[in-house]
Amino acid sequence: MVALPQPVSPSVRQAGVPVSIRSRLLLLVLSVILPCMLGVAWLISSTYEAERDAHERTLRDTSRALSLLVDGELARRAAIAHVLAQSPALDNASPLDDERRLGFERLARRAMQGLDGWVELRAPGQVLISTRLPEGRSGIAPGPQALADTASMLPLMPLDGAPAAEPGLHAAWVEPVTRDGRVIYNLVVTVLPSELQRLVQAQARHAGWIGTVMDSAGQVVARLPGGTTHVGRKGTEDLRRRLAAAREGAFESTSLDGIQTAGYFSTSGLGWTFVSAMPRQEFAGRMPQAVQRVVVGSLVLLALAMAGAVWVSRRIERPIRVLKRLAQDLQAGRPVQATHTGMVEADGVAQALADAGQSMASARAELERSVAQAVERTRQVEQRGAQTQRVVALGRLTGGVAHEFNNLLGVISNSTHLMQRHPCAPDLQNPLSAIQRSVEKGSQLTQHLLRFAGRRPVRVQTLSLASYLPEVQTLMRSVLGRRIEIKVQVTPDIGPVRVDTNELDLALINLALNAHDAMPSGGELRLRAGNAGPADTEGLPPGEYVLLTVGDDGMGLDPSLIEHAFEPFFTTKEVGQGSGLGLSQVYGFATQAGGTARLASTPGVGTTVSLLLPVARPIEQDAPAGQLAAPGMPSIAGATVLLVEDDESLADVTTELLMMHGARVLRAAEPRAALQLLDGGSRVDVVLSDVVMPGPMNGVALARHLREQRPELPVVLISGYSNTAIADGEFVQLRKPCAPAELLDALQAAMASRTPLAQPV
Repeated sequence: MVALPQPVSPSVRQAGVPVSIRSRLLLLVLSVILPCMLGVAWLISSTYEAERDAHERTLRDTSRALSLLVDGELARRAAIAHVLAQSPALDNASPLDDERRLGFERLARRAMQGLDGWVELRAPGQVLISTRLPEGRSGIAPGPQALADTASMLPLMPLDGAPAAEPGLHAAWVEPVTRDGRVIYNLVVTVLPSELQRLVQAQARHAGWIGTVMDSAGQVVARLPGGTTHVGRKGTEDLRRRLAAAREGAFESTSLDGIQTAGYFSTSGLGWTFVSAMPRQEFAGRMPQAVQRVVVGSLVLLALAMAGAVWVSRRIERPIRVLKRLAQDLQAGRPVQATHTGMVEADGVAQALADAGQSMASARAELERSVAQAVERTRQVEQRGAQTQRVVALGRLTGGVAHEFNNLLGVISNSTHLMQRHPCAPDLQNPLSAIQRSVEKGSQLTQHLLRFAGRRPVRVQTLSLASYLPEVQTLMRSVLGRRIEIKVQVTPDIGPVRVDTNELDLALINLALNAHDAMPSGGELRLRAGNAGPADTEGLPPGEYVLLTVGDDGMGLDPSLIEHAFEPFFTTKEVGQGSGLGLSQVYGFATQAGGTARLASTPGVGTTVSLLLPVARPIEQDAPAGQLAAPGMPSIAGATVLLVEDDESLADVTTELLMMHGARVLRAAEPRAALQLLDGGSRVDVVLSDVVMPGPMNGVALARHLREQRPELPVVLISGYSNTAIADGEFVQLRKPCAPAELLDALQAAMASRTPLAQPV
């Protein structure tokens, strides 16, 4: 049997010959210093090259920076020329009259304010305008015979006929003025060398260096040093050859001053070149003195490093022994007390060991706090979900109650109408009028309930703010309370608007809620409406508008928040206090109506929201409600009406109402029964159906079925609310409770049209 070797415990395994800290530090110093010495030798050999590279980078960066500056200056002229070329004054290709010439000349002078050049407008063989001359004296003068058909930057050229006091050389940007696909003029914007000279001087950061701007023909446009004395001179032959061969690069040459130079050039997309150069002797650098300092410093560093390694090794031994003792205390479970050792790293390790127990306790406490916060957040989410469910349930309950209440109001309204035709009606006029007014108020109440429940149909109608705003005060008063006073001001000549009154009500309620929160101690809410002026409708499509403002004297908004006020979900309230959708609904309502909403606010003064709504055109205005049937329209007397109504009381009263006016009434409690009557051969002239009824088919489905099967049979719908979407104008739709006159008019109009499609009543 062969004996297997026993494994060695990791705690006692050795990796080699033990080495003391002092020896390790000396080896560390040598491993660092010796490569440094080799690096010094490499540095000596490469310093010259590095110095040259640094100078070359500086020259290159300077050249490119000068290129960007001068290109920007030239692009500025090009932009001026391009904008002036689009001027409407040049649209007519015929010769410019004096008025258009003077107007365009003034425009050109304003465009060149702050610049030294001038603008010329050239026609074939003529110079029509030149801002170089005093205003009004830019008459027609001889010019080039041909016009340039592409935009380009021209090199330096002499100025023809210029007085001795004026500059002789200039460059220019030529922009063709094109109308109807042909060039009719040339716009020329000049660039003077003096302007570029200032740019070159501003970039002069090194004494003795040379900076030059050269045009596409190789001529000097600006130079430092030398200024304008070199303007117009050609660059050296060898430099021009280099420019023709490449767009940028380094070079060595002799300057126009006869100095041996080294430099860098960069050519822009316009063909202009920007040169930075320095004396060749300076470009080579002064290396010997720098090399000596590096060598001496390296030797001193080596000596200091060796001495420091010996000293540090002695200082390290004590902290290591202290750390060993602290580790033993931690292993034994004893409290660890941080001890100052004189070494930052060792003190850090000691402090870390001492803080380990405390960190674990803190982590445990933090975990408990996190769990508690998570439980609280979960509870809040559950509460918000329960609140949302309660609101939805309340909305459904409100819609159902309003529907039943509308049926009751319909019974009362129709019964009142029947009682008014009784022989004793004159003696009961006051009670009957009171009942009718109560029905109207109850109808308004149900409309508010249906709006909350989201059951109001969207319907655009023409509205007069002069009568609407005083009536809406009651609704807004319930939102604002007694501490806030409401003031309404409407100009007498205000035009009508065509809006969804439901959305307008909601918008005013949202603004009232914001005003209520902004004035916790009370205040004043101002509703003002009038025709908008030209200053109010800036940025809107042409037309007449009505300006409706809602202002308060509350806390106001910070100016930095105004631009975000109409953004969805933006709110200044605390979490859970506001959804941030109120003002976004206001803005959406105004824009959907064809206008806009604006907000102005001053902290401590108040906030004003302005709604700009387009004035309704005459063809859009609704016919007055309850208008009588047109002359010649048939009466319902003798007609057969199929009444589909699930509420028996309302069906009884409505039947008596129709029969009183001479109609024959067939009744059905639900759509299936109505279809059975029709299929059984009963003659019917018009169908009057409720919308919400029990069973799989509602009134809208019944109307659509009859439109397909019996297109000649008209249908009139009546309902307090409905979830079924009905296209605008798809069917005649009345609202419960409906005035008897309105009901009779709708039935007469439906029979006269003999089509299921009709305009809403």
